[in-house]
Amino acid sequence: MTEASQPPATQPVGRIIAMPADTNPEGDIFGGWLLAQMDVAGATPAFELACGRCATVALDGMVFHQPVSVGDEVSIYAEVIGSGRTSIRVHVEAWKRARGQPQAASVRVTQGVFTYVAIDEHRKPRPLPGKD
Repeated sequence: MTEASQPPATQPVGRIIAMPADTNPEGDIFGGWLLAQMDVAGATPAFELACGRCATVALDGMVFHQPVSVGDEVSIYAEVIGSGRTSIRVHVEAWKRARGQPQAASVRVTQGVFTYVAIDEHRKPRPLPGKD
């Protein structure tokens, strides 16, 4: 886990701008929209480790620290933190930065641990490479 004041030192897995269509009636970005972005980004290192298709099977410990506003640039960082025979656990963090303000500080808005399972062409669990 990283300090809340400093984004991870690695490159983000994904970056997206929060748009008006992604808001709730109060004008904040839906948590579900952010969760979907994190799920897609977290699948990237899982897919690389599995050398193929994966399915999301669980989300542990999701915590929302800050709201995301329209126009915020959201950067998503993902790191594999463990694996089993067929499963991969990925720690995912989302950070926001006010768009159009190059000196604006990034702020962590949420984090969670996603579990993915490597699957075959029949959508059945398959062993990770080297674990069969």
